[in-house]
Parts: sequence; C-alpha cells; structure tokens
Amino acid sequence: MKDPVISFELPARGAHVCQVVELRRYALRPGERNTLIELFDREFVETQEAVGMCVLGQFRDLDDPDSFVWMRGFGDMETRKQALEAFYGGPVWREHARAANATMIDSDNVLLLRPVAGLAVDRSRRATPGTTEDPRGLLAVTTWPLARDTAVEVSALFRDALEPTLRAAGIRVLGTYASEHSENTFPGLPVRQNEEVFVWMSMFRDEAEHARHVRALEQSSTWHDVSEALALYLAGTEEVLRLAPTARSALHA
Repeated sequence: MKDPVISFELPARGAHVCQVVELRRYALRPGERNTLIELFDREFVETQEAVGMCVLGQFRDLDDPDSFVWMRGFGDMETRKQALEAFYGGPVWREHARAANATMIDSDNVLLLRPVAGLAVDRSRRATPGTTEDPRGLLAVTTWPLARDTAVEVSALFRDALEPTLRAAGIRVLGTYASEHSENTFPGLPVRQNEEVFVWMSMFRDEAEHARHVRALEQSSTWHDVSEALALYLAGTEEVLRLAPTARSALHA
C-alpha cells in the first residue's frame, strides 16, 4: 500500500522566505559536537536574529558524528553584510568565539544560496531557551552539482517533472535553492565560490520513513526517467545529507 502523503504544520502567517541563505557545514573535533550544539542553542540563536539574521535550523549529521550543519537567512546581500558585521564584531561573539572555535576543525564548507521556491520557517515552533529534548524529524538536503549556467533549466525540470514525481511518492519538498553568485562582501567568512548547485530539501518523521521513500523512488520507473533527463545537467554526483534537528531548531517535523 502506498504511503500517505506527509503533512506538516504550515508556516505561520508571519513566516517569510529569506532571499539569501547560507548552508553551513562544520567539521568538528572528535566528540565536540554536543559541546558546540549546547553553546549554539544557548547563545547564538536569538543574538543573531537580534541583528537581522534568521536562524532557520541547526542539525546533527546522522552520517558523520563530527559534523554540525546549520542554515541562516538574510533579506538580501546588503542585510547579510550588515548583520554579519554587527554579530561578529559584537559582544556575544567576542565572549564565546574561543569556546566555539575550539570545537571546530573547519568552518569554510558553506554554500551561499538564493531561493527558487524557498522554504518559509515558522520560528514560533522553536523551543524556548533551556530546552534539551530534540524534536522529531529528519531533514534530507540533496545537493546537485550542475554544469555552469544550467540552473534555470534544472529549476524548470524540477518544477515540471521531478517535484510532481516526488509528490506522487508522498514526499513534500520544503524548498529549493540555486547558487547565489553575488560577491561575498564579508570575506572573514569564506563561502564556496565558482560553483553551480541546485539544492532541495524535504522533511520526514524519522529515518525509517525516509528509507521507505528512498526505496520507493529507486523502484519508480518515472523517477528513473526524469533522473536521466537531469543527468544531462549534472557536473558530479549528488550529495544527500540526513540531518536530525537539535533541541532548538525551528525546522523540524
């Protein structure tokens, strides 16, 4: 029997789509992930938003115990510049930078993205400070490396063929993104430049549900057909992150 279509709570009326999003992946020192998560959830959520950012979600990578993944958004590139200057030049970062950096090996694996059909996160769903129980959910983030200047074609293919196939399999796409090629006006935080990517995100209740849908797609002749069309635009192999939300992630099932 086909799995039912997954239904999640819709964003609040005040939720909005950020026009610039950073997908940030940190390689951490062994055993330090929970240390960083506790610090981040306590000190770096409201304080970033107070200077003009939107912390979309923070996650444990289920396939790498020493990886922390998070996303934040901005209204535009100028807002990003001003917000980053305010936060990283401000008192909260000065106080906690040493402790945060001590957990990290590398923090430069960052994709700068613009929405194609961006996700709208309801920040009222974020747990209050001090919450330690992780919410339910598995966020699957799929990144396709593209041949240069093919984002428009891939966006159209996804909208017209790939997403309807996913929907028919019971998978709800939360948001889609393409590379933002504007100059990085805050060079103190590097991003992966000169890359063309398409990113799409979907949420599942747990690992078992995600695995069921992956198997269903692998057995779908329609999915294979549209994947062959997609392959004409790919410049490498897709990457899928399986992410579990932390206690204070606003994005969860």
